[in-house]
Amino acid sequence: MAGSYFMEGVLPFPAMVTMECINVGLNTLFKAATASGMSHHVFIVYSYSLAAFFLLPSPFISRRSTRLPPLNFSILSKIALLGLIGSCSQIMGYTGINYSSPTLASAISNLVPAFTFILAIIFRMEKVVMKSSSSQAKVMGTIISISGAFVVTLYKGPRVIFSSPPTSLSLHHPLTSSDSNWVIGSLLLTAEYILVPLWYIVQTKIMKEYPEEATVIFFYNITVAFIAAVVGVILETDPSAWILRQNTALASVLCSGLFGSCLNNTVHTWALRLKGPVFVAMFKPLSIVVAIVMGVLFLGDSLYLGSLIGASIISIGFYTVMWGKTREEVGDEEEKERHSHNVSDDKEPHEDQKVPLLGNYNTQRYSSDHV
Repeated sequence: MAGSYFMEGVLPFPAMVTMECINVGLNTLFKAATASGMSHHVFIVYSYSLAAFFLLPSPFISRRSTRLPPLNFSILSKIALLGLIGSCSQIMGYTGINYSSPTLASAISNLVPAFTFILAIIFRMEKVVMKSSSSQAKVMGTIISISGAFVVTLYKGPRVIFSSPPTSLSLHHPLTSSDSNWVIGSLLLTAEYILVPLWYIVQTKIMKEYPEEATVIFFYNITVAFIAAVVGVILETDPSAWILRQNTALASVLCSGLFGSCLNNTVHTWALRLKGPVFVAMFKPLSIVVAIVMGVLFLGDSLYLGSLIGASIISIGFYTVMWGKTREEVGDEEEKERHSHNVSDDKEPHEDQKVPLLGNYNTQRYSSDHV
């Protein structure tokens, strides 16, 4: 019991915090690699292929394989849909980072809880009762979060933190994107974080049908690598782009394949199975703090006022949504307790009427005499 409580009740929290820190580190390393000339299309193909190689034994050594349903066409088609969503999300996300910065990506990722809430309503996974304070908080928080994303996207503002590249991971030139590139990157990142909640919802449904994280992620990585390879062959006309010449590019592919596409996706899928999409989404605001620190220290990135204000607004909206969600869950638990209490109160008199106390006593005595 103690081990089960630790695995399901305690471990998901530090695991998700660790994964958010790893995500920001991988994005920072990716930005440095693409600045050295690496194609993001090539990066996606290599990293997901490497992750699939790491997970290759998983379909054959699953400890729960005897209790799992067979991998039929229905499950594989849902995994293929998940791969299509994931590949589109990754292509848009890495292109957006290439145009902007990892800090901006982390700021806009705070939209994930709001978009998760909207999609959950569409798929009837969330209920909204406007007379309820919890529903009002969820709706208001969603509006605030989206408003903050518009601030990050449309307002760059002056630099509030200046930095110069201090390490070997830094770029050959400061990260000073033009305003047009900044807007393009913002729009692409926003599109990515619309697809991420959809990925959460589809993955949660798959986990209910086939609860084996490593096997699902193995086939998912193969699907993403295949789709990205097709896109890369079309868009990358230079064959030399597929050769990794820089140490930073090789390190980015290896780290992303092992810790991102393999470990990160598996842990997220495990947390989705245990806790659901809302729990996974609630850790996204943590990434903005980590991204600012790593961007300034390792990339010579500068913090802009628009990103700071927008991220603050998004975080306020996010925690408003979480407060409403918590209030709703507490209300549901209280309602269940009241209902069970009323049922037990109504049931006891009927039981007393049907079976008199004397009858119970005589039956117990008869049973004891014949033991």
